Amino acid sequence: MHIADGILPVPVAAAANVAALGAASLLGRRIGTAEIPKTGLLASALFLASLLHFPFAGTSIHLGLFGLAGVLLGRTAFPAVFIALVLQALLFQHGGLFAIGLNTVNMGLGALVAALIWRTPGLPEAARAFAAGFAGILVPAVLMSFEFMLVGYGQRVLFLAGVYSAVAILEGALTVSAVVFLRKTEPSLLETRT
Repeated sequence: MHIADGILPVPVAAAANVAALGAASLLGRRIGTAEIPKTGLLASALFLASLLHFPFAGTSIHLGLFGLAGVLLGRTAFPAVFIALVLQALLFQHGGLFAIGLNTVNMGLGALVAALIWRTPGLPEAARAFAAGFAGILVPAVLMSFEFMLVGYGQRVLFLAGVYSAVAILEGALTVSAVVFLRKTEPSLLETRT
């Protein structure tokens, strides 16, 4: 899921870095003092989730929890993704320093799509939670596949998006479980975010 340094052309990575910094700054600008611990906790969960890799279909996969972050944080999920990726790159060389922007854009957009799905009125809560978890991980996988195709890696990279559809089903189920648990124990965490 993480794009390493040197995989995509420098202009693409540079533009993504500018976009990611701008979006993280803009979307994180109004984080209230009360939201900081929750944002930090979710950034920690994102950090840890992507460090646990599992072999699957000839490759290695990991959870992202971007859907859950979108449900719980709304727009502030994007800066949480950025923080998690910076720490992963600095501490474990996971992804790459110059590719942080591209990875943040891909994964942050997954979290933002999940937040939009969660806020969709008229759908049952379990359906919204599943769709948010599903889209939260599949959106980054599809974006990464298309970015690889655009720079000449061929259509075989779409295999990655296919592999991550299985992960998306698992992420959807995990998000539903988390929402059901939080609805019973701390429903205020599930309030619609702006």
